[in-house]
Amino acid sequence: MKTLDRVSQFAGNTFAVWVLLFATLAFFIPDGFTWIAPHISILLGIIMFGMGMTLSVEDFKEVLKQPKKVAIGVLAQFTIMPLIAFGLAIAFKLPPEVAAGVILVGCCPGGTSSNVMTYLARGNVALSVAITSCTTLLAPFVTPALILLLASKWLPVSVGDMFLSVVKIVLIPIILGLVAKRLFRNQVEKSVKAMPLVSVVAIVAIVAAVVGGNQQKIAETGLLILLVVILHNSLGYLLGFGVARLMKLDYADRKAIAIEVGMQNSGLGAVLAAAHFSPLAAVPSAIFSVWHNISGSLLATWWSKKTEVTEEVVAEKLEPLKN
Repeated sequence: MKTLDRVSQFAGNTFAVWVLLFATLAFFIPDGFTWIAPHISILLGIIMFGMGMTLSVEDFKEVLKQPKKVAIGVLAQFTIMPLIAFGLAIAFKLPPEVAAGVILVGCCPGGTSSNVMTYLARGNVALSVAITSCTTLLAPFVTPALILLLASKWLPVSVGDMFLSVVKIVLIPIILGLVAKRLFRNQVEKSVKAMPLVSVVAIVAIVAAVVGGNQQKIAETGLLILLVVILHNSLGYLLGFGVARLMKLDYADRKAIAIEVGMQNSGLGAVLAAAHFSPLAAVPSAIFSVWHNISGSLLATWWSKKTEVTEEVVAEKLEPLKN
């Protein structure tokens, strides 16, 4: 069991590497990964089931402890990223399917890996988990409505069908995970440490399937989509941090909200895009999944080192006072 825990922890810490590696393999050997495509919804359901098993009453109590901070994070998540996506789609005059895909990933809730990145960045992890939980539970209602509002300019959007998809892929698995934890607490507590490994395998498989299934289209439009994704993600971090600063939140809270806003549940975006638009519309989500894990790791590392330096400076200044 300890070996599995170590492997799971290693997989979680090297998440970005595996996503990038298998996305590259899928691009050059697409036939090796296209067989995964029919199972993408199941894979995302497994991730959400795992998220449900890791949630606790304390996570929801955090909403009551920090209502203002959680509300700021949730509102920032569901306004900043959708509006940036809409602006980028217009500014770059993206093709309809690509525009819809960019907006779709912008309208998704926060990604579960944001909690890990917040921890590595020495941000407010409890706040990060609370925001992720709230945006994920609100996603069946908010995500379809935002997509209808912003993406219907390019492609027809069925709110009812999309709502049912998010309920089946996100809400039901999370509820089942919570029930499993309630009924089989001891077994769940023993197995929950393996969930990072399961999540990494599932997300890597989803990204590889989307990249492999759209290899030719990515070759034609991949650089443009990558540029849009980098701008989308970077502006999300920047504006998320800016809003938190404007609301006079402390540094740890700013880091948590910036990461929450910038990192999306791109697996959900890929599933919804493939189911309700087209395979090409899923490409922005796949590329976003690769990129935001790389950028999130880099940002978290930089913030962590910056915090260490600050703590050392403070300690040096306080040393004479202790003596």
